Amino acid sequence: MDLSKLKKRPAYPFETIAVAVSFSPRCLPVLAEAKHISDALNAALLLIHIGEKTSEKEQLLDELMNKAGMDDSRYRVIWMEGEPVETILKLCKLNIVDLLILGALEKENVLKFYLGSIARTISRRAKCSVLLLTNPMEEPRRYKKIVVNGVENPKTIHTINTAFYFAKHLKSKDVVIVNEINVPGLAMAIADQSTIPEAKEIKKLLDDEIQETIQTIIGQCDIGDINLNSKSIKGKPGYAIRKYAKDRRADLLVINSPDTQLNFLDRIFTHDIEYILAHLPCNLLIVHSRV
Repeated sequence: MDLSKLKKRPAYPFETIAVAVSFSPRCLPVLAEAKHISDALNAALLLIHIGEKTSEKEQLLDELMNKAGMDDSRYRVIWMEGEPVETILKLCKLNIVDLLILGALEKENVLKFYLGSIARTISRRAKCSVLLLTNPMEEPRRYKKIVVNGVENPKTIHTINTAFYFAKHLKSKDVVIVNEINVPGLAMAIADQSTIPEAKEIKKLLDDEIQETIQTIIGQCDIGDINLNSKSIKGKPGYAIRKYAKDRRADLLVINSPDTQLNFLDRIFTHDIEYILAHLPCNLLIVHSRV
């Protein structure tokens, strides 16, 4: 493989998609979702299984692939033994994977989803975008409501454009770009000596500034005919947008990949992405920007 293709590779289009195969009870729905997405994006699809290759597993996978409608040359299976995280990350790099699809687990039979240690680690370290499926179905549903984090970050423009690209191909019409206002930071900006009218003015100026930033980003995006809205919400970064996506019953939450260089406080206190990974509110797309 020509690894030079990875350098400054755009976040989209997703030309090669990989899906991790674990032979769990949710394997068939995950495969069906992966096929649906790869077909919509006209992408090649790799099936990756980390573990021993046996005739029984091959037969079972063939049956699952047939049930999922995978019956042409666009699908390729990779079998490899090794430590799961390092092996999956290595295979994604060697095969120039743009999107890795993983299944999430349901917790205590309620509408909360969590990741095992393998999926959580991959979500933090992957050098490609990662899609975490909370409720995959054999008859995949449309991604009707998409929520995108509009945090002020150089990567955000690529994340928002990727969300629009995904929305267009998956026939989504409703996209909301959300910017979180850190409540402690807002309190410091207002300060104790501010009068009530001054405090209201500061809040309005801050909200206007955030909306202006979002509109500037949107102006650089190819929206097409998507119904686009923007919203500012107050709360702890990560936690606030997780709650918003859950309350809105979003089908997909789209966020930036975590920054590789975390500061000292990030290592002590929970980082924003950790609130989302702890209890997924819906399907989660973590966009990795190589640019």
